[in-house]
Amino acid sequence: MEIIQIVGIGFIVTILTLIIKEQTPLFAFIITIFAGIAIFLFLIGKLSSIIQVVEQLANASNVNMVFLQTVLKIIGIAYIAEFGAQIVRDAGQESVASKIELAGKVLILFMALPIITVIIETVIGLLPT
Repeated sequence: MEIIQIVGIGFIVTILTLIIKEQTPLFAFIITIFAGIAIFLFLIGKLSSIIQVVEQLANASNVNMVFLQTVLKIIGIAYIAEFGAQIVRDAGQESVASKIELAGKVLILFMALPIITVIIETVIGLLPT
C-alpha cells in the first residue's frame, strides 16, 4: 500500500519539521521541500501509467491527439501550480502563493482557448440558420 508509505513520509517530515523549526526554520523548510519532491518523484511512475492509458483510450475512440495533449498539459499546469503554491504557502508567503495560483489559472485558460473555440464552433454549426 503505497499511500501508507506516503502518509508515513508525511508524518515523519511533519514531526521533524516541528522539532527543527524552533532552532533552524530554514532547515525545516528545506526538509519540507525535499519531502514534497520525493513524494512527487514517487508518483511520477503512476502518472506516466495514467497518461499511457488515457492515450490508448483516445486512440481507440479516434479523439484528436492535439486535444488530448492540451488537456494533459492543462492538468499538468494545475498540479504544478498547486504544488508550487503549497510550498510557497508553507514558507509563509500567502501573497506569492495566490499569485502562483492566479498564474496557473490564466495559463490554463490560455491553453484551453483552442478547445473552447472548437466547442463554440460546433454548437454554432448545430444551430439552425
